Amino acid sequence: MMTNSKQDIQIMQKRVDDFISQFEEGYFSPLAMMARLSEELGELAREVNHHYGEKPKKSTEKDKLIEEELGDLFFVLITFANSLDIDLSEAFDISMSKIEDRDQNRWTKKENEV
Repeated sequence: MMTNSKQDIQIMQKRVDDFISQFEEGYFSPLAMMARLSEELGELAREVNHHYGEKPKKSTEKDKLIEEELGDLFFVLITFANSLDIDLSEAFDISMSKIEDRDQNRWTKKENEV
């Protein structure tokens, strides 16, 4: 049975909360979360640069996947949202509605699309 994206995101947010809630330290402060998010984004940028850019990996560097770095970034984003009691599915709906309205005629539509 497939769930909708709102349910999927809520399940992910609960899974992260269940994990974080087992520790006395709990969630980090918003400023620390922002630093962690920036750190993970930098690691993703490094992997993308290695795979698609002009900077090859050093022979001593661990082989990581872009998918792994995206997952790390997503985990930190979820912890950040949870720490601020933000429902990511609602946040996404707000952003997507804004983007769909604002950018609906911004680019050239494909011929076969209705």
